Amino acid sequence: MKNILHIISSPRTGISFSTKLGKAIIENLIVAYPSSKVVERDLTIDPFPHLQQKHLDAFFTRPENRTEINATDIKHSETAIEEIKRADVIIISVDVYNFNIHSTLKAWIDHIVRSGITFKLADTGVEGLLTDKKVYLAVASKGVYSEGPMKQFDFVVPYLRFVLNFIGINDIEVLRVEGSSIPAEQETILEKSLNEWSLIA
Repeated sequence: MKNILHIISSPRTGISFSTKLGKAIIENLIVAYPSSKVVERDLTIDPFPHLQQKHLDAFFTRPENRTEINATDIKHSETAIEEIKRADVIIISVDVYNFNIHSTLKAWIDHIVRSGITFKLADTGVEGLLTDKKVYLAVASKGVYSEGPMKQFDFVVPYLRFVLNFIGINDIEVLRVEGSSIPAEQETILEKSLNEWSLIA
């Protein structure tokens, strides 16, 4: 049994390839781990606020000193971090927009990367505190970024790898649905991505 957290960041709802890929990964996981529980967090339906001073004030106020306003301002962050802590497996569905992630996903990241909570400064450098997690990045893009001339513009996967490593998550697998702007590829790219992936239970 696995606790699975699915983060959806595409505003394209049911037609998003990254969302479809994420759900397909979950279906495969459930076959391997039949009693698994899935929590879905759609950031486009329930978006996290972009960081403001009030959020930072709440982050750096000790719990015993927080006001009711602080508690409200920190709620998104506390909820997101608790969801991650409970999860064994995290699937992050990511569409590539203008060579980067959607702002809804960036806002979520800003609420989970917190000093003393998900990482800390140690004598040897930064130590990530969210360990023993498996992450699947379900990445969809109209172009092809995994190889060829556009590979140098793949800012999404390196960034997500870095920020996840920073908070202690190092077991990361990337699945891609690429070339959705190519008419001949549109009908088969999702199936192709899944066929190239083998789940090791």
